[in-house]
Amino acid sequence: MKSKLVLVGNGMAGMRAVEELLKLEPEMYDITVFGAELYGNYNRILLSPLLAAENTLDDIMLNPTSWYDDNGITLHAGKTVTTIDRAKRSVTADDGTNVPYDRLILATGSHPFMIPVPGIELDGVVSYRDVDDVNKMLASAKDHTNAVVIGGGLLGLEAAYGLQKQGMNVTVVHLLDSLMERQLDKAAAALLKASLEKRGLRFEMEAETKAILGASRVESVQFGDGWEIPADLVVMAVGIRPNIDLAKSAGVYCERGIVVNDSLQTYDPRIYAVGECVQHRGDCYGLVAPLFEQAKILANHVAEYGYSRYEGSMVSTKLKVTGIDVFSAGDIVGDGKTEEVLFQDPAKAIYKKLLIKDQKITGAVLYGDTADGARIFQMIRDGIDVSETRDDLLFTHHSVGDSGTAGVSSTTSMTANTEICGCNGVCKGTIVETIVSKQLFTLDDVRQHTKASSSCGSCTGLVEQLLADTLGGDYSVSAAKKSACPCTEFTHDEIRRAIREQELKSIPDVMAFLDWTTSDGCHKCRPALNFYLLCAWPGEYRDDAQSRFINERAHANIQKDGTYSVVPRIWGGVTSPAELKAIAEVAQKYDVPTVKFTGGQRLDLLGVKKEDLPGVWGDLNSAGLVSGHAYGKALRTVKTCVGSEWCRFGTQDSTGLGIKLERMAWGSWHPHKVKLAVSGCPRNCAEATIKDFGVVCVDSGYELHVGGNGGIKIRATDFLCKLETEEEVLEYCGAFLQLYREEAHYLERTAPWIERVGLATIKTVIVDDAERRAQLHARFLRSQSFSQHDPWAEHATGEKAMTFMPIDALRQERAGECAEGSTQ
Repeated sequence: MKSKLVLVGNGMAGMRAVEELLKLEPEMYDITVFGAELYGNYNRILLSPLLAAENTLDDIMLNPTSWYDDNGITLHAGKTVTTIDRAKRSVTADDGTNVPYDRLILATGSHPFMIPVPGIELDGVVSYRDVDDVNKMLASAKDHTNAVVIGGGLLGLEAAYGLQKQGMNVTVVHLLDSLMERQLDKAAAALLKASLEKRGLRFEMEAETKAILGASRVESVQFGDGWEIPADLVVMAVGIRPNIDLAKSAGVYCERGIVVNDSLQTYDPRIYAVGECVQHRGDCYGLVAPLFEQAKILANHVAEYGYSRYEGSMVSTKLKVTGIDVFSAGDIVGDGKTEEVLFQDPAKAIYKKLLIKDQKITGAVLYGDTADGARIFQMIRDGIDVSETRDDLLFTHHSVGDSGTAGVSSTTSMTANTEICGCNGVCKGTIVETIVSKQLFTLDDVRQHTKASSSCGSCTGLVEQLLADTLGGDYSVSAAKKSACPCTEFTHDEIRRAIREQELKSIPDVMAFLDWTTSDGCHKCRPALNFYLLCAWPGEYRDDAQSRFINERAHANIQKDGTYSVVPRIWGGVTSPAELKAIAEVAQKYDVPTVKFTGGQRLDLLGVKKEDLPGVWGDLNSAGLVSGHAYGKALRTVKTCVGSEWCRFGTQDSTGLGIKLERMAWGSWHPHKVKLAVSGCPRNCAEATIKDFGVVCVDSGYELHVGGNGGIKIRATDFLCKLETEEEVLEYCGAFLQLYREEAHYLERTAPWIERVGLATIKTVIVDDAERRAQLHARFLRSQSFSQHDPWAEHATGEKAMTFMPIDALRQERAGECAEGSTQ
């Protein structure tokens, strides 16, 4: 018989735990759910749009009652559990319904705090926590004019905005002198207040509510100084408290909330708790993002997997008021050791503040321009050293592309038909509608359902803003860790560590050891695992071609018409008449329609038929030309200028050094494509300062630059160090590439990798630690001894060449061989 699981609380946290459990072990439990409300599970994040009449209840429903039936779950809607009998392991509801359990999950949420003043019992005084509260507010808005919202925090302002949208005259009453004091400093709060006043909201600041006056229904609100303002509706939005009443009555240990450990287990091992009712390591959480983290880990343990831990969450805040950009995260107050980095443009109503301690961002307040909110939040969470990048932290939209977004960096003023994703033609209205209708919470969700941000990625920052605008602080950027793919709970770093420490040397070994949820993996994890194993065990692991992308399997870039692009390697951009003649003859022989110079100083043969690839490769090989790896997550090019050999401005032999670098690094596989360049002087004709690894020659030696790229999001390199000899340049380059190979995530370019770990970390390893630098360089050279073989030569003849032949031609050849054999 199945074990019995009972969930008390039909809200977002509890039901997310059930959904996660069904993904892991759908047949493990008979599940019963109790909910005090008469509805299924709805999206409480969207109560504000519901109040503003921008959504209906059906729009925000996550799990309608039919969903419970479809999944074999018993739902007791409108029933409140009043008793837990821990000895008999059963729960009893207010109507007498009694259900036994083997495992019990408490997701009782929170109570709205109602300030204890005379008059709170009057008709027209409501809290703001659920659909019934919203319905009461909407009913009041139809027949009444004046609304007072007590509380100038996040929830209070959203309630005020919604009531104003319903046509009411709204006054916000706040005890302190600035709005959203937990999330904003006084400067940002002043900008917010001014913007809301322009929209018609009124404010009573530093006002202590003394009483709510009226006969049977509220008529006015009185303050401590005797001043009164008219009110037909009073909304209490002054905070919440964890609902621990049921747990306490059952003897489950509670403090501010129900105390749980890192597996979300209470002091009773059969009882778990999740959501706003929980206290974990002294903290309680009210936003959905950390509650979803809790739900996923709780499900992992209830399913008896037992390998995940909840270690707490850092949350960000975003106000859900159309047209106002506000973002806050971390500690916005600081202490005596905290530095403040400020930018303010009063004319544009832009205010940005970062708090930095020990060269790490500890808090942020952004008003008017929040494009980089998600990126800054990530830096706070990961503790990135920003000592080398402080100058541009507030002045660059790192998460919005320089091309493909029409120069737009803010979504608040966009109309619904404004195009967000140029690659896939997706507009703002489509994305917002999909977020609401499909109940999306993450960037990956939006990519999956709309394709926005899934191609070039230049609009990622805009899509993140739309998520934050729609979901507020509940946009799930605060996940404690992001798994490598849906097939596993483990991160890229955890997978790489397991491969090394457990000496896992095949993809099946990795999947078995880490309890992969799919037998064969997916398009995300298989290429990543293949690279991680290839990097960890050079010479031992055998490259799995079927775990590579099509271009790497075909050793050429597939084009829109099904033909291929072939790019031979041109060492340092230097060729010869013989090589050019060979390329021309190949182009003529195989009727190649287009031959084009590339930006990397090479020649690209475009339109090669698949069946012609082995012949093209063989003929190019005969002329001494090898694969340029233009198709792979590998070293692509080393771009050079002519340097001191020919140029009157050249300070060093940039061409010769570029060729040496390419000879050392060609054939190396990386997390993503890698481009190098060597410029012969600071005029930088080879564009070394937008390459992954760039060298700028000067009279006294060589400047090394790292982490640049052109393309969608232009990023200039960071200066690494200055060296005196070519030998040093080769060592530092090899060490840098190997560090990138060993520590970056698959499909992560050097630029985002450096931004993620911090340039100071790279310098500590490559510049300051000579021993480790030498070890990295040695490992790179050893790996190269196994990878510097030309894949074109291997596939130009023999069995491997046959994989490129059309099936009909292959059948004819096989038939001819059989006929010849029978004759003999």
